[in-house]
Amino acid sequence: MELALVIIVVVVALSFDYTNGFHDAANAIATSVSTRALTPRAALLMAAFFNLVGAMLGTEVATTIAEEIIAIDDAPAHQGLVIVLCGLIGAITWNLITWWLGLPSSSTHAIIGGLTGVGIASGITVYWSAIVDKVVLPMIFSPLIGFFGAYLAMVALLWIFRRANPHKTYRRFRIAQTASAAAMALGHGLQDAQKTMGVILLALVAGGYHEDNGEIPFWVKISAATAISLGTYAGGWRIMRTLGRRIIELDPARGFVAESVSALVLYANAFILHAPVSTTHTITSAIMGVGATKRLSAVRWGVAKNIAGAWVLTIPAAALVAAAVYFVLAPIMV
Repeated sequence: MELALVIIVVVVALSFDYTNGFHDAANAIATSVSTRALTPRAALLMAAFFNLVGAMLGTEVATTIAEEIIAIDDAPAHQGLVIVLCGLIGAITWNLITWWLGLPSSSTHAIIGGLTGVGIASGITVYWSAIVDKVVLPMIFSPLIGFFGAYLAMVALLWIFRRANPHKTYRRFRIAQTASAAAMALGHGLQDAQKTMGVILLALVAGGYHEDNGEIPFWVKISAATAISLGTYAGGWRIMRTLGRRIIELDPARGFVAESVSALVLYANAFILHAPVSTTHTITSAIMGVGATKRLSAVRWGVAKNIAGAWVLTIPAAALVAAAVYFVLAPIMV
């Protein structure tokens, strides 16, 4: 019975990874597509490839998800697997709702919210201090750094190129955006695919099919990397329109700066802080930052307000769905 449940959890986890890919594909490529630096199909292919590469570059974020959100070893094997399954269902449900509405919410916070909600509902230990240090604080500071970092970088760039020919400069930045979009896609794979790896590791440990030593099997890495790449290639056109057009009309220089600053924030959190931050929050705030260099009114703050509302709701909404699913499934499956 445990083996069958492990297989179900792994399949659902990879399904979440796939939805993460098409939900967050826009994070890496919306700015490049909106400025016409890349065609949509070329951008999706490039993003899928670099998501795959980024997913294979580290395991620090995966270990954080597997070991520092909930204590799965508090529960018997069967119950532990049901807990992980319910957390995934909560995250997938919220991803699909926000994708349908075209809101760039965070898949990162959806899975963390799902695990936290089911952890509370099931009565197992929830590591609140780790959640504050590695989820809540990065959730606050990463967008702020993205906004002000992109704003200052754009101001510096405008000063450096103040006497340059606008047509030639924009054409060069359109080419440079290919590199910055690739860097952003790499960061997305580095962050988001690892979260699925962490969930699968959590299920394997709960089912007794892997030692709780933080080491991630190669098949888990490659399957998570492949799932998010396929999801990315499937595209996220609804969210792409929101990020690329509805917040602000981007030009190639601003797109380049937004992507570059976002990628640096993602790398720093993955390699230095081991924090699972939201690629969605980071790129959205960076787009607002570069937009504010035109004038504050250039940013469509009404759209930004709707996005911020989705950010605030993500963790509690995914937590509530996961908890509700647990209360329904627990009497049947535990």
